[in-house]
Amino acid sequence: MMVSEKTNPAVDSITGRGIPVRGNDIDTDQIIPARYMKVVTFEGLGQYAFYDVRFKEDGSQKPHPFNESRYQGAGILLVNRNFGCGSSREHAPQALQKAGIQAVVGESFAEIFAGNCTAMGVPAVTLSSQDMLQLMETVEQEPTTEIHLDLRSNTLTAARQSFTFSLPPAYRNSLIAGTWDSTSVLLDNLEQIHQTAARLPYVDGFAAGV
Repeated sequence: MMVSEKTNPAVDSITGRGIPVRGNDIDTDQIIPARYMKVVTFEGLGQYAFYDVRFKEDGSQKPHPFNESRYQGAGILLVNRNFGCGSSREHAPQALQKAGIQAVVGESFAEIFAGNCTAMGVPAVTLSSQDMLQLMETVEQEPTTEIHLDLRSNTLTAARQSFTFSLPPAYRNSLIAGTWDSTSVLLDNLEQIHQTAARLPYVDGFAAGV
């Protein structure tokens, strides 16, 4: 990941191992159950990622990629169709990021989920179904496979394979430019904001002149 001098790091490439979570229509309630959203900040949400499909009521583990030692430390989540559907909760991508996920590669995403990911500097890119199947099989057969995402060329490489992914231009541009977090962009331009506000009568001195 390339870092700029701005508050937000510019994201133009990501490299890491993959963790495949198969299944279509995995919704945000599966990504993080609602009962774990009662927090003041997002810190600590990573431990609850996929909680109900990872653990039984007694706390023992269920079969799930996030519980497998071979995928520990992987930073690129591999998914199928319509990932992140359901509620628009921002906690879902927050939980994934706090669990170490730096990018999500899938066949398709719920639009709000993909937007929430982008607003956190986490690219959510899409591959064709055939390419996604091939990539998942590659990682399942060899979990140490290194995946490289190049946002400038829309190219994913893994184990001498190369795939072209899709990413909406607005998302791609904001990630590469490091403007993906609108709050930080505002903070980076406070002087200009104050100067503009001083020229607006309804912000500065309007009531006094009435």
